[in-house]
Amino acid sequence: MPPNDKFAGFAKAITGPSEAPFPITPHDTNDFAEVANSIRVAFPGDVMVVRLDGVVVPFYNCQPGETLPIRARRVNLTNTTASGLVGL
Repeated sequence: MPPNDKFAGFAKAITGPSEAPFPITPHDTNDFAEVANSIRVAFPGDVMVVRLDGVVVPFYNCQPGETLPIRARRVNLTNTTASGLVGL
C-alpha cells in the first residue's frame, strides 16, 4: 500500500520539490525523456546545459551541491566536466 500523502491536495508550485528526479547522462544529441526544471551538481566542473529552444548555456566552475535554476532539455557531453548530475 502506498504511503499517505498529506500534500496530495495542494497545488504544485514550480519552486516546490521535485516529484520525479532523474540521473543525467550527458549526451550531445539525446534529449531527456522529460524536461528538467533545474539540475543538481554532485561533483565539481562545468555543465553545458541545452535550453528548451536548443541554445547551449555554459555554467562554469559549478560546485558540489549547487543547483542550476534552468529548465533544460539536455546536458551536452562535449565540454561538460561536472558529474553526478540529477534533473529535478
